[in-house]
Amino acid sequence: MHDAPRYEPLEASAFFADGRSARPAVTNTVARGTLRADELLYRGKIGGQLADVFPMPVTAAMIARGQERFNVFCSPCHGRTGQGNGVVVQRGFRAPPSFHEERLRNAPVGYFFDVETNGFGAMQDYAAQVPVADRWAIIAYIRALQLSQQATADDVPADRRTDLDRPVAAPGAPAEAAAGEPPPPAQEGR
Repeated sequence: MHDAPRYEPLEASAFFADGRSARPAVTNTVARGTLRADELLYRGKIGGQLADVFPMPVTAAMIARGQERFNVFCSPCHGRTGQGNGVVVQRGFRAPPSFHEERLRNAPVGYFFDVETNGFGAMQDYAAQVPVADRWAIIAYIRALQLSQQATADDVPADRRTDLDRPVAAPGAPAEAAAGEPPPPAQEGR
């Protein structure tokens, strides 16, 4: 039991001519699920160049997922609005660039995917923490943030412009409060 009849990793072997116990993988083999041949999806590139298109349709659900993941992974440094003033920056860490500066507003989406996947400057890579689909969802949300900071009233569809003047209800407030009705009277005795 102390010296089991098996080879330890990288242990020498007299059985094979090359002296190794571990056998090399057969040429041109790829483990299942690891090929990742879709260059756009897994690298953010098309023909070796940074892509300016998403590998899947951008939906409201995708943007909502991107917002949730952005708030978890990105907002500590980039801030909730992407200005680069997150909580770690407020405590002395180096500030990342704002997503709203012209250079990043004009950057292709493949650039953001590459930075998320491989890191850049002081930013670590998030390939191990954030799955591929979530990285694309975060990028969709970043694009929504960028659009929101540059939008004008003319960008709002005509049938929704009246909503711009409607007061916004506070979180947890009843829906009637947003429509301009007074809140219900408080019940006494509780």
